[in-house]
Amino acid sequence: MTHTSVELQLLKNRLESIVDDMALTVVRTAYSTNLRNSMDFSTGFCDPDGRLVAQGLCLPLHLGSLPDGLAAVLNRYGNAVNEGDVFLLNDPYEGGTHLPDIYIYKPVFVDSRLLGFATAIAHHTDIGGRVAGGNACDSTEIYQEGLRIPPLKLYDAGQPVQAIYDLIERNVRIPRNALGDLRAQLSACHIGERAIVALAGEQGHDRLLSGFSELLNYAERLTRAEIAALPDGRFTFTDLLDDDGIDPGPIPIAVAVEVAGSALTVDFSGTAPQVKGAINCVASFTRSAVYACLRCLMRTDIPTNSGFFRAIDVHVPPATIANPVPPAPVAARGLTGFRLANAIMGALAPLAPHIVPACEVGGDTGISIGGYRTDRTPFVFLEFLFCGWGGRPDRDGIDGCASIVVNFSNNPAEVIEAEYPLQILEYGFLPDTGGAGKYRGSCSIVREYRFTETLATLQIRSDRHNSRAYGLSGGKPGCPSSNVLNPHTESRKLPAKTLISLKRGDSLRHVLAGAGGWGDPHERDPERVLNDVRNGKVTIRSAEQSYAVAIDPDTMDVDIARTSRLRSRF
Repeated sequence: MTHTSVELQLLKNRLESIVDDMALTVVRTAYSTNLRNSMDFSTGFCDPDGRLVAQGLCLPLHLGSLPDGLAAVLNRYGNAVNEGDVFLLNDPYEGGTHLPDIYIYKPVFVDSRLLGFATAIAHHTDIGGRVAGGNACDSTEIYQEGLRIPPLKLYDAGQPVQAIYDLIERNVRIPRNALGDLRAQLSACHIGERAIVALAGEQGHDRLLSGFSELLNYAERLTRAEIAALPDGRFTFTDLLDDDGIDPGPIPIAVAVEVAGSALTVDFSGTAPQVKGAINCVASFTRSAVYACLRCLMRTDIPTNSGFFRAIDVHVPPATIANPVPPAPVAARGLTGFRLANAIMGALAPLAPHIVPACEVGGDTGISIGGYRTDRTPFVFLEFLFCGWGGRPDRDGIDGCASIVVNFSNNPAEVIEAEYPLQILEYGFLPDTGGAGKYRGSCSIVREYRFTETLATLQIRSDRHNSRAYGLSGGKPGCPSSNVLNPHTESRKLPAKTLISLKRGDSLRHVLAGAGGWGDPHERDPERVLNDVRNGKVTIRSAEQSYAVAIDPDTMDVDIARTSRLRSRF
């Protein structure tokens, strides 16, 4: 019951269209800005054995966690999966990655036979716990981080389990958002179920299951062929986190990538032990970072499924920051996940120097502000900020975009001001912040918030104050990040990871790190430097100091003779 190559490609495209429709459903029906604007969620479809068959165009960093969550469900329920059931979980030590991420799995039946699971994972704005937003770096046990849900039934044979809804409602600060976003996930799974049932009606149950297995095998073959085209060898890299928000750093992330024929191993031996603070990153998220980075090196038409995973061996020692053991806190694991990706790309750079860019911003910034309005109604503002890529082997880094391992969007200032007691005083690029290079790293973004209510708790999850985003092939590192409270009055510098109280009128100015440059800055085309100066990305002074390019401030043209003299010194 095999498919022709054309039929297999059509099936792949059909499944990807289905899971993308599921993603659009979340955007259209979600309550929170974190889902409908930032798109911090993923959708997918798994076969009856829990293998990922297709994932939507959402977050690559969720690649490895969707099947892990379903494996936890199947381990607990075994054959007790019935038509009309819906399962949920968020426990990082039983299938999840951190408590704000709630996983939903809806089994899909055709003629009483299980065909697979429609799934949606979403980062909820609040999951209870000691700090609004669920991302505090200074928690020291998972018990402090919020409501912890093992694999449970949200629906049992088509009937809602009201006790679960009640439990969630009583443990979160804004139940309307939490339950609304949960319903958005359920809607997405319903859309996926309906489409898969229709597909089974066209192809037949057995033929469709056979197609799933063929797609997995096809992805594995393509992936191994891509690996076999890489040079054999062992490639290592170490990046450093500043700290965990409790103990001083630095915290090493060590990675070794080994290629031998069509086999590829990624080993995190030498990575720091798990830390007191909540930046520990569970193994499924670590594996996801590996898969997402390796996808960047490979052809884009390889299906994103468990067959791709089978070609890659990931070794993560237990009790490390990349594979903690309970009760280690993990709420801020996203920061480490992005830095794992930076380290992996650093190891891949000599393996594929024509593809791998210099280091991007190097870990998103998570900012949450929670409290109560004067009428005692609660609010929880949560956003994750990104700002761009490192310089690439053939062009500049992209300014103002998300990490290579996610598909995030920053929240519009107008939406923030309309829905929260906040004003955005400044939002834009900063000059001279991207790492200098033949190809420049992306510029930093500045975001300044002013709080307009009486009292709130501010939580900042950031890094790269000390360890800057690295350059490659002679490129320079990007600028460090910074946090300043009330920059126009007291100008108080805050640590990278901060938890403080805000009062009315307080403002926070956060500057994200700049990305690294690629190549020798003195090889940069002077016309490119001039364009950067004209566009406000590089100052005239930095053009001379970093690139040895002289710009006439009156004509705003390159002074060719002086530039020649400057560059002759190097």
